[in-house]
Amino acid sequence: MPAAARRTLVLGGARSGKSAHAEGLLPADAAVRYLATGRRLPDDPEWSARIDAHRARRPPSWQTVETGDLAGELRRPTDASVLVDDLATWLTGVLDDAGGWDGGAPELAVAGARVDALVRAVGGCSTRLVLVSAEVGLGVIPATRAGRLFRDHLGALNARLAEVCDDVLLLVAGIPLRLR
Repeated sequence: MPAAARRTLVLGGARSGKSAHAEGLLPADAAVRYLATGRRLPDDPEWSARIDAHRARRPPSWQTVETGDLAGELRRPTDASVLVDDLATWLTGVLDDAGGWDGGAPELAVAGARVDALVRAVGGCSTRLVLVSAEVGLGVIPATRAGRLFRDHLGALNARLAEVCDDVLLLVAGIPLRLR
């Protein structure tokens, strides 16, 4: 692996193929820690089915860790490659935990501290790292405060992560476009 390809950010819209493409960047027989950010919701069987479908397509040798503590996991020493899927779901959980959807500056500062910790952890990660995130800033301006808040914070997170990643890809209709 070339040193310049250590950290890769894979962006894309809903159902663009970003997760499958990100998984394909790592060899199926490699040691991989898959940091899954989707929280299981007991009253949402469709969401659980989506999580199960993602898990089923991964090679059996990959270790799945369901976590919201991405910064902590990325600071943990490992010889395995790490794949994070996905940052939009992670940010949703961060905003939920902080009370950021309806909160003001103090709640958003709590969420911002978690974002800062993640960006530092990505920048300091010394293993092969692939990050997956949604790109939501290409469409309609959301009609709700929560929608605009999410779009703005995810766009800012993606931009900050792109600064510390070596490669940035955008998936459009299943086709990867190299941005850097």
